[in-house]
Order: sequence, then structure tokens, then C-alpha cells
Amino acid sequence: MARLVSELDIQQFAMDGVVCLRGVFSQHWVDLVRRGIDANMAAPSPFGESLKDNENEGAYFDDYCNWEKIPEFKNFIMESPAAEIAGRLMESQEAAIYHEHVLNKEPGTAKRTPWHHDQSYYPIDGSKVCSIWMPVDPVPLETAISFVRGSHLWNAWFYPRKFATEQRYPLSDGSGAVHRRYEDVPSDEIDSGQHELLAWPMEPGDCIVFHMKTVHGAPGNASQSSHRRVLSTRWLGDDTVITTRPWDVSPPLLAPLRPGDRAISKYFPVIWRRTEQPEVSLKPGSHVGAMREADALHL
Repeated sequence: MARLVSELDIQQFAMDGVVCLRGVFSQHWVDLVRRGIDANMAAPSPFGESLKDNENEGAYFDDYCNWEKIPEFKNFIMESPAAEIAGRLMESQEAAIYHEHVLNKEPGTAKRTPWHHDQSYYPIDGSKVCSIWMPVDPVPLETAISFVRGSHLWNAWFYPRKFATEQRYPLSDGSGAVHRRYEDVPSDEIDSGQHELLAWPMEPGDCIVFHMKTVHGAPGNASQSSHRRVLSTRWLGDDTVITTRPWDVSPPLLAPLRPGDRAISKYFPVIWRRTEQPEVSLKPGSHVGAMREADALHL
């Protein structure tokens, strides 16, 4: 397989916590994922939800942890370039699948995605973690996901928030140890322009890869005709371990793993393994990765 990740992409991911890759998934994978999303939405799991503030607007649908039951998702995870992209950007020897997450904002959806980072939702500690956010519909800038540049390097962990209410997750009954300090995302600072944001308009075949601690959010979908359907796959690298959180984690940890256990296991299996030493994959300027900085819209 031709190299899809350049040294520049790896460096940008490390510095910014997010990188946009153009045209890395063929039409085959886009069509396959689109069929999987449609199947998921037609028969949601118990985790599925459809959020809206009132009955006269579009719904924000999401569901997760269905990849082993939906053949299109399983095929994408096992066979597409996604695992290698994740492993190379994480600079990991292995890339294991954690779960997948379907996100669809129907036309006329007012519901926004609040500022948050993902890792505090999960019972996962470690620095080699990422998500691949892959749309199967064009995403114009006005509905694009935005990222706070470099926020994965902040010395901060943020309370997870429920998307339905934007309220903090309630503390659990004490079964989850509090072993670090959590705080609220500085949403007012972000909204007032005190932090640099990165966002990209997207086409099917593109993807955004971001660290699980990179703060991000998105507006609703004001279009009256276009969906914004996305498959986000979550990936784990070499240093990830199971941990506890002082709230009920999302998704719940159904695997019989204990705090301190290595996360990569038969429950979160390796999909890609490095067979060579890390190397510069492309000459400067020979790949769209060399255009990432110019391509990004700094908001």
C-alpha cells in the first residue's frame, strides 16, 4: 500500500493534536461505510440516541460499539487503511480498535456538539490514542468540526458532558477512583477567540485524525437538504492501559479487564502492526500532507 501518512503529517499530529488527510479512502470504502451507517440508523443498538431540542428540527443521531455486528463496519476496520493511518500518526508499533461511533446530523439540526475532549469519557489512559473522523457526505465549513490547536498538550483533564444537556457527567457511587484533577472546558475562552481553532471543509474520502485529548466541538447542521453522516473510529496504541473514572464511562467497559491491564487485548484487538522502523514516508512536497498548514482554516 502506498504511504498515506507523511513525516509532516506525523509532526503536525504531535504538535497540533489534529491533522486533515485528503483523499485517503477510496470510493469503495466511502460507499461501504455509508451503507453501514444506514444499516445502523435503521436498527440502532441500546446505546443509540436521537437528540433534538424541539420536534420541528432535525435530529442528532449517534450510536457506537456495533462494528462486530455490522459487516460493513467490520470490513472497514479490518481491511481499510484506517488502522495503518492511526498507528503511524500515533507513532505506535501497533494499532488496536477500541470502538466505532456513528454521528449523523440531519438537515435542519440545531443541536451542536459542545466543546469537549474524548479521553475523559473512556476508561483508557495513555498518550497513543486517536480517532479517525470520516464523513460520507460533503461537510462545508459552516458545519465543520473545529479543534483547539495543541489542546492535547494542555496539562488538563476535562469533565465529560452529556451532549443532550451539556451538563457534567454525574459522579458515580465511588467505584471509580479520583486519581487526577478534572476541570471544566474553558468554553467561554474558546468562544471568545482566546485559543486558535483549526477546521476544514471536507469531501467523502477525506478524514480528520485527532488525539483523544484534543478539545473539539461542532455546530448543528443548518442545511435543509444535506445530512452530515460520519463514522468515527477510535484507536489505541502501545502505551494504553485500563483505568477508572469517577463517573460511569461511555461506552461502558464490558470486557473483563482490570485497572492497570494493557488495553490492547483480545477485547480490543490489534488490526495493524508495524513491520519496519519509522521512516520519512515521502519527500517534502510530494504529498498533500505538505499542504496541511495552508489547507487548514485558522478560525
